[in-house]
Amino acid sequence: MGLKIKCAGIVLLIALAVVTISFKQSGKDTYGKHYLAELDELSVSQSALLESVRNSPMQSASDIVKIKNEILNVRQHLKGMDFWLRYLEPTVYKKMNGPLPVEWETEVFEKFEKPYKREGAGLTLALQALDEPQPNKAALISLIQQSITAEQTYKNDSITKHLTTFHHFYLCNRLYLLNLAAIYTTGFECPDTAAIVHELRRMTKDVKEIYLSYNESFPTTALSTEYLKQYDEMIDFIDAQSSDFSSFDHFTFIRNYVNPLFIKNQKMVKEFGAVSKNMLDYSLNKEATSIFKKDLYFGQNPKGIFLRVDDAEALSEIEELGRLLFYDPILSGNNQRSCASCHKPGQYFADTTLTTAFQFNGKDNLTRNTPSLVNAEFNHLIMLDGLHFTLQHQIKAVVANPIEMGTSEKDALIKILSCKDYEKGFKKLLKYTPQEQTITFDHIASAISFYYSRFSNTYAPFDNAMNDTLKLDPAVIKGFNIFMSKAQCATCHFVPQFNGVKPPYIGSEFEVLGVPADTGFRALSKDKGRYEVNPAVETMSAFRTGSIRNAQYTKPYMHNGVFSSLMEVINFYNNGGGAGRSLAVPNQTLSADKLGLSETEKQQLILFIFNLTEPIPKSNPPARLPVSRNKALNTRIVGGIY
Repeated sequence: MGLKIKCAGIVLLIALAVVTISFKQSGKDTYGKHYLAELDELSVSQSALLESVRNSPMQSASDIVKIKNEILNVRQHLKGMDFWLRYLEPTVYKKMNGPLPVEWETEVFEKFEKPYKREGAGLTLALQALDEPQPNKAALISLIQQSITAEQTYKNDSITKHLTTFHHFYLCNRLYLLNLAAIYTTGFECPDTAAIVHELRRMTKDVKEIYLSYNESFPTTALSTEYLKQYDEMIDFIDAQSSDFSSFDHFTFIRNYVNPLFIKNQKMVKEFGAVSKNMLDYSLNKEATSIFKKDLYFGQNPKGIFLRVDDAEALSEIEELGRLLFYDPILSGNNQRSCASCHKPGQYFADTTLTTAFQFNGKDNLTRNTPSLVNAEFNHLIMLDGLHFTLQHQIKAVVANPIEMGTSEKDALIKILSCKDYEKGFKKLLKYTPQEQTITFDHIASAISFYYSRFSNTYAPFDNAMNDTLKLDPAVIKGFNIFMSKAQCATCHFVPQFNGVKPPYIGSEFEVLGVPADTGFRALSKDKGRYEVNPAVETMSAFRTGSIRNAQYTKPYMHNGVFSSLMEVINFYNNGGGAGRSLAVPNQTLSADKLGLSETEKQQLILFIFNLTEPIPKSNPPARLPVSRNKALNTRIVGGIY
């Protein structure tokens, strides 16, 4: 689904442990020398590429092919060092392998700041530049020169000092393994799909050399023999695969090799006590025992103000208060509308009955479709335009929105506290919120978010298959392999949540797809999306990439609910989005080229999506709502009227 608005630029700062063995202390600097030698080789190849471009007339097709092949050759060197470069200085890395000329970023640890602009350069953009009808030589030279300049950063002491301890190694390796599962085999950052498997082969073998040099320099914290054996088996598997990435068996690759290696690496991270202050590691969980576990990374804090609460009884009380409030129209200005009015628990907390939900007036419709709340906590930015940075902030905004719940935090809180059951329940919990000694709307919003987030903890058949506890129909596996390759879905919907959060899972991505206003493709949707939050050319009509988990039961689809079936959605992508249907979408991030999916492939793709359906527990509405001292409020109906 094309290139996108990326969200992952950070400056590295790794903490050095007090007790450690360095290669200098052990008398072996094999690892450090290996790093510098590889960097020198990359430098030589980039300089040769720059000289070749300068000397090329760039007039004939053969001139372009020659330069393209030289760029692909340099990419082989670059990807061989990706293990280090992408982790040690990811911001600079974008100047070497930036997939977009301009990227607007908002990382998880900077959500309170405005999005900021980064300009990319390097080899991916150089390849794309060659695809232009008349490639601009000066622009191509600039992209390569910026990559050469950026490369020098990796020779600085601020970077190389981290190679003297083992800490960075296992964290570099963790990101490398996650990227093997999520991006390296999908075409996410390699515009030439014919090169993807070739780069994968080179990369995995080069990383094996990194492993060996590391083990020689750090024998007391070395990779285990078992790990290296399985890694060699993965290399053999890749070598036995076709060079056609559409034929690559992504399912077996991840299930049998990448995920087991990730599990082993996680154990070594804990065993050796690897320490990091790198913001790349901000969301990742050291305790996760599989890529396909729901605790792999933390996107949101569902507990909100109750973050400190671990007591099972107290959590149960918070959940029950949240359940009551979720169904209670007391949160609305007219006491007729509840959270459950739009986010229907029996419909995966979405609304499959309307294209877009009713406004507060009960007559007009909202402009956007109601998204599912299941797995909402695995996003870093909330709402389709990324307006909100916490689940609780989103709840507050909906309550105060005059066309949604039509009230205010103050008025809603007064009504809620007029109910003895609510007042008593929240007063009992105040001991857990020393920062707030009186009941506030933060308590209300946190109880609600905790309640519905409890439905995000189940696993789909596909998860169980990846965790090797279930066998899938071969057609499902084919569907996943199509998803990861020919259909290009995985370039936007990343493993394992299949949403817009990619390794290292610190930001939410946005896409411009060219979604139409109607199924006749007579006009582009007028919704400006992310542009309303962060006005820029690149963000016009951009929307946060949602998860395709539970898509089987969460129609209609797209931000405006324009498509009512998964087949319509697949056909939309298959035809190149809005631009592929002749709509004017100059900043579309989805390729306008047709995918060429067969009808069988489309059905297999849908079958895979069905296997991402999670068996969420049934949510029973309360038998009654808390009684208010204000008798006028006691006629309200569970779940609301509309």
